[in-house]
Amino acid sequence: MYKCRSVWQGCTPLKRTFSSALKKKQLNDALFPRGKRLSQPGPLRFMATESVEGVGKYGNLWMIGGVVGFIGITAFVYKMDLITLGLQPERKLAADVAPTTPAEVESSPAATESKEPGVAATETADEADSGSPAVPAPAVFPEHVPYVIVGAGTAAFAAFRAIRSSDPKAKVLVIGQEDYTPYMRPPLSKELWFSEDKEAIANLRFTQWNGKERSILFEPESFYCDPTDLMGRENGGVAILKGAKVVSLDVHEKALTLADGKTIKYDKCLLATGGTPRNLPAIRKAGEEVEKRTTLFRTIKDFKSLDEITQTAKNIVIIGGGFLGSELACALGRRGKETGMKVTQVFPEKGNMGRVLPEYLSKWTKKKVKNEGVEVVPGAFLKSAGFDKANEQVTIKLSNGRKLNADHIVVAVGLQPNVDLAKSSGLEIDDDLGGYRVNAELEARSGVFVAGDAACFYDIKLGRRRVEHHDHAVVSGRLAGENMTGAKKPYWHQSMFWSDLGPEVGYEAIGIVDSSLPTVGVFAKATPKDTPKAVVEQTGEGIRSETESVADVTVPDVTPAVTAPVAAEDYGKGVVFYLKNDLVVGIVLWNVFNKMPIARKVIKEGKEYSDLSDLAKLFNIHGTQE
Repeated sequence: MYKCRSVWQGCTPLKRTFSSALKKKQLNDALFPRGKRLSQPGPLRFMATESVEGVGKYGNLWMIGGVVGFIGITAFVYKMDLITLGLQPERKLAADVAPTTPAEVESSPAATESKEPGVAATETADEADSGSPAVPAPAVFPEHVPYVIVGAGTAAFAAFRAIRSSDPKAKVLVIGQEDYTPYMRPPLSKELWFSEDKEAIANLRFTQWNGKERSILFEPESFYCDPTDLMGRENGGVAILKGAKVVSLDVHEKALTLADGKTIKYDKCLLATGGTPRNLPAIRKAGEEVEKRTTLFRTIKDFKSLDEITQTAKNIVIIGGGFLGSELACALGRRGKETGMKVTQVFPEKGNMGRVLPEYLSKWTKKKVKNEGVEVVPGAFLKSAGFDKANEQVTIKLSNGRKLNADHIVVAVGLQPNVDLAKSSGLEIDDDLGGYRVNAELEARSGVFVAGDAACFYDIKLGRRRVEHHDHAVVSGRLAGENMTGAKKPYWHQSMFWSDLGPEVGYEAIGIVDSSLPTVGVFAKATPKDTPKAVVEQTGEGIRSETESVADVTVPDVTPAVTAPVAAEDYGKGVVFYLKNDLVVGIVLWNVFNKMPIARKVIKEGKEYSDLSDLAKLFNIHGTQE
């Protein structure tokens, strides 16, 4: 037999048994019968003849079978793409766009239809060739986003609105620990408790003081997209990643890591992490049973839980006399009148909101809270707490020696700013005020901004501050969002805050309102129009930081007399000026509404007033609300 060198070079003889002439004759007989002879057979014919020893009379059959077999094998190899001869047209397979990680492959449509990659790819290619819609790439969690916001509260909402306003096609990922999209917090301690429609409350809707209903959510669920769809959206969008926590931030690599191990890179980052309600050492030491019966009020979940508890509770104790504690005391006191529930409020100051209001106004406010059915215990703090197994109640011992029993406790003693990411990021924390220290543009580090409760910013008029109020979250979030898109604006806005003790008594404040400062107050008799309910009816807006556009700056002819208030006076409405170095650094508008732009202007100008009566008449407290 013979060993072939190549198809076209013929064969090398290993053992010859036939003469050359005989082989030529047999070749001509086999390939060209009927007298059609070739005098000099070519290399192919020569190879075919010499490849089989002893062809004999069946040589033709062997040769024909070999040719047919060769053609069949070649066709099979070509069809199955086992080799490429460079003759096939280019075909776009599903493998060109298919996921590559094991998890993605297992969940892809092709993988679920068939475990044979070749078959799945061929079927997809056939569909594409036939004009069927191409199989889209599966949605994946983004590894990189242009804008990321850590926190999903009011500051985050204001920020992504500003980003999208400046960059309409921006792609923003918001990461929040709660299971809700961004929502407004003020109604949690105000209007929601006065709404009687239980179905509406369950759907996070509340009735404003003017009787109109609205949602606590800033935007409906349909406004947001899924994080896995964000980067594929041509016109951008806002995605919310709920129930997720960022555990580390690398400002150099511009990357953050989630609790589940996912890493996300970003171009610009905003920390709008807010704060966590402070607890009391006595509560933490009291054990699990006491902690289970304690609410640190802050979120929708806290509201729903406390709302359910107070449907059947007999005794509730509220610890804290600030804005939140006093608002909840009034709300639960009113409910207690209907259900028989006893509500007790405990705080160390002499009156409600004693750290903000001057003493005479704080004591007057205490009387208003009592009128709502609340037992107010001023000048006392929690000394210890325990659990009475027999009665299944929390036992409380106060600093004044008094003991209280409660089915449930509400602790409202302020916030601790969430600065957990400082350790991994290296961001600076203010030792005195807490929060991330930021510059005038609210930037903590290149590409990293902070807004809301967690921002410790420099106020060009009042020095370094940290503010925990709704309006500040809105304004600082908006500015941070603008600066993330390149605005480079300084923060100069004097944010305001407000508090309502029900629909009849409320106030708005701006600047440094500290009861330890000297104050001057001017008061007048209130009318039915001088209430939170009336101003909401007039403006249609319950979030009063949004009502400044209707402010009236008319200066009346009457010049009020500035006198020291007396304890028995009925402080129906008025204005309180807070002084520092003879400058007005803070203003409280007591049942005076739609005058905040005037107060803001006074603070911003920083003038020294020799006669505050000239200043007081700007607020028209002796007239009626316009």
